[in-house]
Amino acid sequence: MSKIKPSQGAPYARIMGVGGYRPTRVVPNEVILETIDSSDEWIRSRSGIVTRHWASDEETVAAMSVEAAGKALADAGITAAQVDGVIVSTVSHFKQTPAVATEIADKIGANKPAAFDISAGCAGFGYGLTLAKGMVVEGSARYVLVIGVERLSDLTDLEDRATAFLFGDGAGAVVVGPAEEPAIGPTVWGSEGDKSETIKQTVPWSDYRNAGEVAKFPAITQEGQAVFRWAVFEMAKVAQQALDAAGITADDLDVFIPHQANMRIIDSMVKTLKLPEHVTVARDIETTGNTSAASIPLAMERLLATGQAKSGDTALVIGFGAGLVYAATVVTLP
Repeated sequence: MSKIKPSQGAPYARIMGVGGYRPTRVVPNEVILETIDSSDEWIRSRSGIVTRHWASDEETVAAMSVEAAGKALADAGITAAQVDGVIVSTVSHFKQTPAVATEIADKIGANKPAAFDISAGCAGFGYGLTLAKGMVVEGSARYVLVIGVERLSDLTDLEDRATAFLFGDGAGAVVVGPAEEPAIGPTVWGSEGDKSETIKQTVPWSDYRNAGEVAKFPAITQEGQAVFRWAVFEMAKVAQQALDAAGITADDLDVFIPHQANMRIIDSMVKTLKLPEHVTVARDIETTGNTSAASIPLAMERLLATGQAKSGDTALVIGFGAGLVYAATVVTLP
């Protein structure tokens, strides 16, 4: 018989608050066209993007995260001192160690929380949300701050016609805490590593040991058509699995918040899932671009702030990207 004391966690977990930060600089397609041979019409038709936000030198990964975290904490009605865990998903924090989560935890005034970074690309928010839920239910934390943050402008090749227009910067955060009834459903997540070459960093950081051998700073590159087909056909299946796991149907949904990768992908998923007209669909990509791990919480924050979604709504969220990795779940909005 085990002598280990059982965990004393909450019966369930929920998202208690959400916050977002978008850099002050707004970059229209016209700026992108200065370095690639394209047109505003082509960019809009291919991606749905009209503008995106790019960070200044002062708007670091940590600084943007602190701003988003502060809003999420205020929305949740708790203080930073009550935070027991900080999970940060990012691929654009250039220090291998220490984790930027530790810096963020200190800057917001948290009291020695568990703090760590994860690298799960555009599915990172879903991964972080699932880990936070586990921490709350298991009992190792009562309140966990989950942040998705990117400065993808640092990893954008402005001469790459296939990707120069895609990426933006920003941070989104949520507070996960205890609940008396289910408010974060089972997560359907996974990876398809055999397709990892379809979205990748052009060269590894190790190439900079001999900097003279590298012609360009690393950037994110992707095989657009392969990624599009995978996202449209395979991720719709994953989204349906998340609905099934939560025990609901598309008719029960109020909101759909997919990763803001591409407007055509979003529209195709809506069609494949046969979402009813009453379901509000996040299309934040139009003015924010693809912000990878930050895209879902940023889109969630905007829907709630503009009244397009409301507290208590049932939302399907799904992230997918480099790896190729994915994560989908059904949540109750804060």
